[in-house]
Amino acid sequence: MAHTGAGLFVILLAACAEKAPPPPPPAPQVEVVTVTAKTVPDEPEFIGQTEAFRPVEIRPQVTGIIKEVFFTEGRNVKKNDRLYLIDPVPFKAVYLSGKARVAQAQARLVQAEQELARVKPLLEEQAVSQKNVDDAVAEMLGAKATLEAAQSELVKAKFDLDNTLITAPVNGRIGRSHFYEGRLVSAQTTLLTTIDQLDPMYVNVNVPESYLLRRRRELAEHRVQRPDIFQLHGVMTFSDGTVYPEEGILDFADVTLRSETGMLQARFTFPNPEGGFSPGKSYFYPGQFVKVRLKGYIRTDAILIPQRAVQQGPKGSFVYVVDKEDKAELRPIRASTWHEKEWLIEDGLHPGERIVVEGFHRIQPGVQVNAVPFQNEETASPDSPAAEKMTR
Repeated sequence: MAHTGAGLFVILLAACAEKAPPPPPPAPQVEVVTVTAKTVPDEPEFIGQTEAFRPVEIRPQVTGIIKEVFFTEGRNVKKNDRLYLIDPVPFKAVYLSGKARVAQAQARLVQAEQELARVKPLLEEQAVSQKNVDDAVAEMLGAKATLEAAQSELVKAKFDLDNTLITAPVNGRIGRSHFYEGRLVSAQTTLLTTIDQLDPMYVNVNVPESYLLRRRRELAEHRVQRPDIFQLHGVMTFSDGTVYPEEGILDFADVTLRSETGMLQARFTFPNPEGGFSPGKSYFYPGQFVKVRLKGYIRTDAILIPQRAVQQGPKGSFVYVVDKEDKAELRPIRASTWHEKEWLIEDGLHPGERIVVEGFHRIQPGVQVNAVPFQNEETASPDSPAAEKMTR
């Protein structure tokens, strides 16, 4: 019995020795890209509102009754086109009366000059006294002053008569008339209508203070370059997604921030060749809300990574970095803006590092991985794993 038990023990020990331990599982495969630095355009976008280049208020220069309205509301007008006629009859009467007073003053001046010319020689002959000569001089000076006053009144009367006809001071599109025939209007206070000059057009944008401070810091650190500020261009997009074919140029930046919004107002000038077309043939109107993309800034040594590489966690954005030993490392990053399908990384990555873009579910921090180059849709071959994923 003792020999039998010993033999069974030997057999079991030999069986255990023959059964080898299982091999370790293969390292999970992940697809990676290598971080590179490049120079890219930096084109922030702001909300803006369009404004007429010259919104001109039409106000009467004289008080009177509107006799005739010449224009059609909402249509284009040209400079010097007739707009309104204020009843000119009383103003013509004042003008003719002024002409008569000028003629009367001229006659009195001629008489005074003749009288002075007559008495001056008589004083040398002692035929008249010095007082007679002084009176003649005073009469002449008084007649001259009366003539000048009458001429001034005639100029004012002519100005009022001419301004009974109100004409367009600029080319543009005229709005609705607030007064019509038979209405009394007051000089310089009554707003008759408005003409909007539509070529070119203004677009006002509001720039946040936070953007201004960040941009100033980036310029000081030479991370961003730009030309002179008034050489910056703008690309406008309407509310329906249509991109305006003409580019604008920055021509004004306010000197103070608005306290109620904390923003600085800037203004772009956009050409609007369709502004002279008839209404309905132009889609660029004052008062529209648009988006303006700023062109001219260049970001140097920019790090851009695919959107799919950026993950979100409780503490913010992060990526998986594969180190030199092919181990995955969780790296917090600061992503700022979009560039097409990529994130611009402000902090956390350096050129030459490898980041994971596919295979996140297979890895944990510190895990050994099998890193292979990432192949996107444009570069994937028909037999590659990326191509297989696209066909599933």
